[in-house]
Amino acid sequence: MTKDFTVAIPTYNGAERLPKVLDKLRSQLGTESLKWEIIVVDNNSTDQTAAVVKSYQENWDLCSELTYILETKQGATFARHRAVQVATSELIGFLDDDNLPKENWVISAYKAGIEHPEVGAFNGKIHGKFTTPPPANFERIQSYMAIRDHGETAHAYVPERLHLPPGAGLIVRRQAWLDSVPHNPKVLGNTAGKMARGEDYEPLLYMHNAGWKIWYEPNLEIDHEIPPWRLTRKYLMNLSQSCGLATYNLAVITVPPKEKPVLFLRTIYGNLKRIVKHLLRYYLPGKRDLVSDCELIFLWGCMVSPFYRF
Repeated sequence: MTKDFTVAIPTYNGAERLPKVLDKLRSQLGTESLKWEIIVVDNNSTDQTAAVVKSYQENWDLCSELTYILETKQGATFARHRAVQVATSELIGFLDDDNLPKENWVISAYKAGIEHPEVGAFNGKIHGKFTTPPPANFERIQSYMAIRDHGETAHAYVPERLHLPPGAGLIVRRQAWLDSVPHNPKVLGNTAGKMARGEDYEPLLYMHNAGWKIWYEPNLEIDHEIPPWRLTRKYLMNLSQSCGLATYNLAVITVPPKEKPVLFLRTIYGNLKRIVKHLLRYYLPGKRDLVSDCELIFLWGCMVSPFYRF
């Protein structure tokens, strides 16, 4: 049976995190007349993820359906592709297993999708939920961790500048995805033993190329849980570098072939200039800290990104 809305939750070893997400979805308001479903996409977990979902299925008495599927090909990109393939609605809302939606998230996402048929993908505000305080000046790099707030006015993103929403809380139009997004990505995300970034943006750039708008809707809000280990120097530096390394491979998606040499040179020399400015601003005056180090390695990643292959 065709549904009005699908919530897809890709997860890897999310047995401890999933209950919070499912409890938030169980307590959604305003969905009484909505036909919707929840699909948990187990991305080859080695913990008790399947058992956790099964226990919820046994006591799931809502008007929504809770489904479990297994995707053995590792990576969030492949889990999302699988969710799009099996979803029975035109609108699909992605939640990571550490994303906690506000109580009106489902109905607000559905209404926004109906009101803006020209939009292929959209999301809203993402608030960081910390158990330990983040480092000083963290707001300068919080976007690397998918924490975003672009104000109270709905507006279109600017894909040509890689001004795009992250995958956390992203709602996509199924047909836009199927018509635009190739199954084999150029930019891979996290896989076993390797951190990478860019998989959130790549599908959106293909949708943009196909003529779909990418939208910011402030009425949509989720909390993004950030555990202490994701605030360590090692993790933040690795994350920042990974974000930088993806930039050229993403930017080239929207550029005509004849303009690629210009983009290649602009990426290298433009970021070299930014690195020099950054050093003069933070390092010579003795203002260096963890955040400025993260910004520096991000810029370095951007500068060498034309030579990086996933």
